[in-house]
Amino acid sequence: MNWVIDHLGDLGRVSVQHLWLALVPVVAGLLISLPLGWAAARWRIARLILVPAAGLLYTIPSLALFVMMPLIIGTQILDPLNVQVALTVYTVALLVRAVADALSAVPESVTAAATAMGYRRAGRFFAVELPLAVPVLIAGVRVAAVSNISLVSVGALIGVGGLGGFLTEGFQRTNYAEIIAGIVLILLLALIVDAILNVVGRLLTPWARERA
Repeated sequence: MNWVIDHLGDLGRVSVQHLWLALVPVVAGLLISLPLGWAAARWRIARLILVPAAGLLYTIPSLALFVMMPLIIGTQILDPLNVQVALTVYTVALLVRAVADALSAVPESVTAAATAMGYRRAGRFFAVELPLAVPVLIAGVRVAAVSNISLVSVGALIGVGGLGGFLTEGFQRTNYAEIIAGIVLILLLALIVDAILNVVGRLLTPWARERA
């Protein structure tokens, strides 16, 4: 406990860094996944290609992907961008299927009614299909966010890992307080972000609350 009290400033600063490393890829991955998931929901051939390809991306070991990133995007080995780009890849891998399933769950009668009311394809997507897909989509984003918060710690093995640094340093120094503090903070961040996203999902779907 004394170690935690003595390092509260460092723990807070690194927690913010950990969130930055984890959540920027969630936003970037969501923006990339939306058009890909839309294509997968609209055309069967696109779904047959994009969904399995996304699943294969998630099977790449995280440490291997972190190490390969400097060769792929031309950055330095300790550049935080390596971790964020790799986590964006994992986010896309998780969300392409989620977006496709969310949009496919929108009843055809609803999209037909929107078309009859004069909505064009783009307007119908943003005004009708995407709002109705939010509950399923938010569930996928929650999984991606929690997964990223966990995976960021693996980056500590290449020198960029947020709270994961306390795990590696604590192991090297046999400092169990440091290890436990890192684990607890990672769990707390994951729980807090998951709860916030759950609230956001409820706020974006007031009709679901009224029906419940």
